[in-house]
Amino acid sequence: MEERDGIRLNKFIAHSGLCSRRKAADLVKGGMIKVNGTIEENPSYMVQPDDQVEHDGNILKVEENKVYILLNKPKKVVTTLSDEKGRRTVIDCLGGKVKERVYPVGRLDYMTTGLLVLTNDGDLAKKLSHPSHEVRKLYHVGLDKPISHQDVEKIEKGLLLEDGLAEVDSANILKDKDHKELMIQLHQGKNRIIRRIFEHLGYRVIKLDRVNYAGLTKKDLPRGWNRRLTKQEVIMLKHFN
Repeated sequence: MEERDGIRLNKFIAHSGLCSRRKAADLVKGGMIKVNGTIEENPSYMVQPDDQVEHDGNILKVEENKVYILLNKPKKVVTTLSDEKGRRTVIDCLGGKVKERVYPVGRLDYMTTGLLVLTNDGDLAKKLSHPSHEVRKLYHVGLDKPISHQDVEKIEKGLLLEDGLAEVDSANILKDKDHKELMIQLHQGKNRIIRRIFEHLGYRVIKLDRVNYAGLTKKDLPRGWNRRLTKQEVIMLKHFN
């Protein structure tokens, strides 16, 4: 029905590769999008085939060629399309080899390393980002001092932080690492949740590396490198829940 009547403006923007659907809705409501030369502030506006959608002077077109990139993000890289401070971004990590406009799904902190998906598929990005799908993420955590088994038990039971309960699926101390390194699996997507969990207990995270994301691993993908997802991996992401 939607395709017959047009496509919602926020969905159109997301499928153009400009940003996620949620961010697209914010751009529309903020008066940053024009349709046929006029500012359109309704994300539910149905874009017709002959409509011209514009952002910041650029004409947007739905990206027909869907692209799925897996990046092993290095330190000191921001998870944005551009940075006002001139810092290196995840887009810079692609080295100009991806001609389509892609954007990151979710975020990794400036100093956090590991797996990140970039795509122009708005539907997949929405699915991976929505809490109801409980996308599993596995992190290798390094601390400034040894952690006690009692604190690990507290983490597994769930800690009450300022924005609610921080839940993890598992927390395991790595052997032969002086109790300073753990593997943490969780599906929550709260901002800086892992760092805040350990700060709450009096520890400082000195290393944070996402080693598994929604079943994707870092196998054969060195730090700072990226690769296209296989067809099988894309199917897995689209049907994992």
